[in-house]
Amino acid sequence: MNIINMTQSLAARKLKIHDLKVKFGLQKVDDEDFFREWLDELSELSNVEKEALDRIKNNYLYLLEYPVMESIVKMVVLSPLLDLAKFYEPPFRVSGETGIKVSAEDQGEIIQGSIDVLVIHGQLWVTVIEAKNSEFSITKAIPQALAYMLAAPNSENPIYGLVLNGSEFLFLKLILGEVPKYATSNLFSLMNRGNDLYDVLSVLKHFRKLMLKPLPPKD
Repeated sequence: MNIINMTQSLAARKLKIHDLKVKFGLQKVDDEDFFREWLDELSELSNVEKEALDRIKNNYLYLLEYPVMESIVKMVVLSPLLDLAKFYEPPFRVSGETGIKVSAEDQGEIIQGSIDVLVIHGQLWVTVIEAKNSEFSITKAIPQALAYMLAAPNSENPIYGLVLNGSEFLFLKLILGEVPKYATSNLFSLMNRGNDLYDVLSVLKHFRKLMLKPLPPKD
């Protein structure tokens, strides 16, 4: 896989999962053990965190009475979540509207687009986040997010993704290699009883903890 400049390009937002299978050999993994990071070793949230998440949910559901555009989703839901997950603090940095270009070997076209939010630790991509408006289907955002994740420079480490439309949240995991493989979490929704944002924040905090662990020595 190469990140290169090509004259013929395809917009990432127009991709289907089938396109990624054909161009990159991408495979979906259904084995639950492949993606345990959204299930295991999640820490309990404090009452302060839960109260903040309850406010986010209540604010968003109120705004949902009107059309909720992508910019509002980022401001009302995503930004507070990243703050609570401590992704705005050292050693992480957050980049918005990050342009990418990625091409499969021996393919005559390039996929390009712009990542909504990218969380970075050093040179490692922690999480690719794709935010959509309230009327946008999460399933349509999955191939776009995966295309961006395929462009990640740290090919030896898992790449995590999050797609959301304000009401729904889905985590992705991609492992690059000769055959790139991915899996998804369950779908979290603010339409469910309780507050699924508790789970969303717990997973984001676990991603952060994983990236702060020292990397194992290379052989």
